[in-house]
Amino acid sequence: MKRSLAQTIAVWLGMAVPALAASGAREDNSGIFVWIFLGFCALIVVAQLLPALLMMLGFAKGLKKEQPMAKESAHH
Repeated sequence: MKRSLAQTIAVWLGMAVPALAASGAREDNSGIFVWIFLGFCALIVVAQLLPALLMMLGFAKGLKKEQPMAKESAHH
């Protein structure tokens, strides 16, 4: 018997669902201080990414802008 693609995918998904449900969602009991710490870490990461992003945008603007001095010296 030939199986269609839809039947094959349905069988694979049928086998995967019990495996995903068996992972067992455990409770971590994280307190407010853990969440404050994680928020502070996220704030540090964002604070580091913003200047880097602004610098990359500045580089892109500089490359896009044509410099008139370079254009004049190329003709002479």
